[in-house]
Amino acid sequence: MIKALIAVNAGSSTLKFRAYAMDGGALLMRGLIDHFGQKHTSLSLHDTLHQQLEERELGDDSRAAAVAAMINTLADHGIAVAAVVHRVVHGGSRFHAVTRLDEDSCQALEAFIPLAPLHQPVSLQVIDAFRTLDPTLPQLACFDTAFHASQPEVATRFGIARHWHEEGVRRYGFHGLSYASITRKLASLGLADARVVVCHLGSGSSACAIQQGRSVASSMGFSAVDGLMMGTRPGYLDPEVVLYWMEHEGMGVGEVRRELYKNSGLLGVSGGLSADMRELLASSLPAAREAVELFCYRIVREIASLAAAMKGLDAIIFTAGIGEHSAESVAACWASWAGWALPPITRPIWPMPGN
Repeated sequence: MIKALIAVNAGSSTLKFRAYAMDGGALLMRGLIDHFGQKHTSLSLHDTLHQQLEERELGDDSRAAAVAAMINTLADHGIAVAAVVHRVVHGGSRFHAVTRLDEDSCQALEAFIPLAPLHQPVSLQVIDAFRTLDPTLPQLACFDTAFHASQPEVATRFGIARHWHEEGVRRYGFHGLSYASITRKLASLGLADARVVVCHLGSGSSACAIQQGRSVASSMGFSAVDGLMMGTRPGYLDPEVVLYWMEHEGMGVGEVRRELYKNSGLLGVSGGLSADMRELLASSLPAAREAVELFCYRIVREIASLAAAMKGLDAIIFTAGIGEHSAESVAACWASWAGWALPPITRPIWPMPGN
């Protein structure tokens, strides 16, 4: 059996994982648990060349059973889990580096559930599932918020009373692990000291201003619902809209949260047609085109805002599912931007391979 470190990225509907050899760090296998914690949960395993080794539906749809199936499947292929590192969305203002997970750190992470209600509970459930299966198994966490800890104080504040900021109501920024990965590649592109805007475009979308390899400002703020329009999230929204829903439509907190996280974005603007960019681009319906247009419009506005935070711009990088694979969306953003009388973009780059 080969001892391996398992990197886990648990989302609301999928769990992606990769196995790396403890001795040398070579990638051994990659896998996906689809419909994670839902009906018809399935597990697929691929080798380093993306050749499928196994795919099967799991009989038990619970998250704990899926984690157990992952460990057992890896064992069937000669891989023993020696340690696990988790992508955790929210580390608050406390966690800025890789952290060993124990009872104290997990309790602290539970306090951030209201700030990331879709992602934080799932991560904690997966961590608990590993702990239940093997309490001695070392587990570590890397945080999406950590990359943005370098932002200047002015970039982290809202225009609200100071005591709220001191109590943690502030801009955090997310998708930090993706941005950190991109940053490590900038030197090879001659952009180590450049002013770069990275657009992470997928079901969840954000943009980040990176200068000399450090986060300067980002589109996401207090939560992962802020900033750019996304698959089912609206991004920037006048807070009075929420008050209108509650005061005049009688919506409670749960209903508002569903509207913000599940019913908005590409799905909402397209009239419920789809949250999938591929389906919207293939559709001839006006509402589908309007959803795509608004998605691109918001990206272009955000690029301009982030460029202002850096007092200039040298390159734009598109990454994640839409950024890497939807050339039409990227081209629409680029066409809108290129016509503006702003500092020249010396090296437009898309996609960023290997992220």
